[in-house]
Amino acid sequence: MMHRRLAGLGLTLAIVTTMSGPARTGAAASDATDRQFAAIYRREWGWREQHVAPDEDDATPVRPFLPDVSPAAEARQLAYLTDVMAQLDSINPAQLSAEQQINYGIYHAQIGALLAAQKFREYEKPLGAEGGFWTDLAAVARRPLKNLSEYRNYLSMLDQLPRYYTDQIANMRAGLARGFTPPRITLAGRDRTIAEVADSQRPEDTAFYAPFRAMPADIPAATQAALRAAALAAISDKVIPAHRELLAFVRDIYIPGARESLAAEALPDGKAYYQSKISEFATVDLSPAQIHQIGLDAVESIKTEMLAVMKEVGFTGDLPAFLDTLRSDKRFIAETPLQLLKEASYIAKQFDGKVSLYFGHLPRARFAIIPVPPELAPFYPAAKGGPWGFMLNTGNLSSRPLYALRALTLHESAPGHAFQIPLAFESLQQPDFRRKVSIAAFSEGWALYCERLGDEMGMYETPYDRFGMLSYQRWRAARLVVDTGLHAMGWSRAQAQDYLRDNTALSDHEIEFEVDRYIARPGQALAYYLGERAIWQARAKAEQALGAKFNIRAFHDTILALSAAPVPVIAARIDRFIAEGGKGPFPAEE
Repeated sequence: MMHRRLAGLGLTLAIVTTMSGPARTGAAASDATDRQFAAIYRREWGWREQHVAPDEDDATPVRPFLPDVSPAAEARQLAYLTDVMAQLDSINPAQLSAEQQINYGIYHAQIGALLAAQKFREYEKPLGAEGGFWTDLAAVARRPLKNLSEYRNYLSMLDQLPRYYTDQIANMRAGLARGFTPPRITLAGRDRTIAEVADSQRPEDTAFYAPFRAMPADIPAATQAALRAAALAAISDKVIPAHRELLAFVRDIYIPGARESLAAEALPDGKAYYQSKISEFATVDLSPAQIHQIGLDAVESIKTEMLAVMKEVGFTGDLPAFLDTLRSDKRFIAETPLQLLKEASYIAKQFDGKVSLYFGHLPRARFAIIPVPPELAPFYPAAKGGPWGFMLNTGNLSSRPLYALRALTLHESAPGHAFQIPLAFESLQQPDFRRKVSIAAFSEGWALYCERLGDEMGMYETPYDRFGMLSYQRWRAARLVVDTGLHAMGWSRAQAQDYLRDNTALSDHEIEFEVDRYIARPGQALAYYLGERAIWQARAKAEQALGAKFNIRAFHDTILALSAAPVPVIAARIDRFIAEGGKGPFPAEE
């Protein structure tokens, strides 16, 4: 996808209420408004493609450049986006067609988030607990290139890498000077991902040489040799020296100078900044205190379900004791990385046997299940899914319990990320800003919904499997408590870790990693449960309103056909789904 971190909330009530209200009037005037709006987003998208850096979730072909991220370029972006927002606000969304009203709600949210990021100068903090711009480029390098044009584009990108890193370092210095950095505790050891390249003695051993190890057979042998030689020279002369410069800066200056405070609200204009991250990731108009309470209530509600499973398996102790038992029970630990990968593959194929009962429209793309590279594993979550596949972390096997693997696989592969994201990308009739940009509340909310849907689909074969799903549900609810606690309520790192330890079955390794992730990336952890909550609320409303006419495949296809949408747009689209009698977007659902 284009850049999964660029979407957020910028909606007003007026925008979303038009989507489920009366039909527009004055067809000629409305068609003119449609064209006016389309001209805005097409022009801006062409501009955005030249200014967005690649990241690990980028599924578009490699481009022959790295964007200008200098302070002057960032100032130009702020001015440009301010003008785009003014143009958007001059449009009355009630005068748009039904589909363009959906587009407007989604697009207004994206521009709102992009504009907020520029105003808060987020480009001065281009890293976090999981890595930064350098790991994004290394992830792009690990994906295979398809043709000669892509290889030439890739070499051009490598040529520009030193300039790009120099500008990123300058931005990080500016952030350091004003105290706008991730907390120091979340950066400990993260320099290792830079050192993997900087300390390399042979360019062919780096991740950046990966596309040249196996090249397409239709590229002539002589051309392949020339491309490999050019890659070795670029990596040796440009990529490795740029990483050495970055490593020295990060180790000697940036990490020692990073802030000690944890809270987003401790950053410059911190309260407004944290609220902007809530809007970006969760796409809801709620305060930290309101979100905190939603989390507390959900954690308690899910506990009731967990206690029922404990009773089913005959455990007589309390919940913390059961969680401790699960953490130490060797029945649930894979003996080898290959066993973990095979188990996940089997689960994914089991879903294939159920898919037609719950979905009418399927993606053409298929996904692989890929182990996370060893050099990334210590600072990588349990898994990530996307258009390139399902990346499963096989490091530290004792922290990857098998009883949670079914929920994890449904979330990251199908019908979660490796199902939803390709569907969006394949929706060629939609504008690129919907196909190629993901909204966290939508994509993560959908993937978490899929975990709970697994219970309905019969994917959990044992009480322990179901407990793993409930633990994951409770973990995402607990994130609402922890994220707001850390960033708005003065929680310590230890307090956040203790809360997860008491309320989830996560291993100590995962708890430490996850808390540091929430500290370094405020607001992102809120997207999952609040997004899932919105989908379940929409489904409950549709089921009640439609009764026997409710069709689960039509409902799922209607949600997925949004591709990416803020919470208010999801709700408004399902209101329209109800008004239309539960008819889905594709004939095959009926």
